[in-house]
Amino acid sequence: MDQNERKMAVEIAQVASAFQKQRTGHAPKSVTVVLSEDTLVVTLHEALSPAEKALARSSEGAAKVQEFHRQLFQNAAESLRHEIGRITGRKVRELAAEVETATGTVVHAFTTGTMVQVFLLDGAPPASVIHSAPAPLA
Repeated sequence: MDQNERKMAVEIAQVASAFQKQRTGHAPKSVTVVLSEDTLVVTLHEALSPAEKALARSSEGAAKVQEFHRQLFQNAAESLRHEIGRITGRKVRELAAEVETATGTVVHAFTTGTMVQVFLLDGAPPASVIHSAPAPLA
């Protein structure tokens, strides 16, 4: 990742964290950004509130939390889409959000028409591939 991509990743992480805090009132613990040729994946770690984590302990509650976050994202994503376009200089053509309720991770996957599969792995990622930042204090 070159210096310009690293700078964009940091700015995207900050914007995504602020977006999550504004929408839900709960900032993620950290944000990971992976930027490749035509795909941007933003992962918000520990983004669920304690109440959402408690609700997600049952399969029915987990489904409600997932749907709630999908709807929030779809209804409020225009400002995030605009900010990502401003930062990257590229138009966001597609977007999606998925919540992993067991860990409280929220993944936003933005693609340009390509199917994206996201796998959350254990352990530390190689620093040369991603940028991970703690959520800004607010």
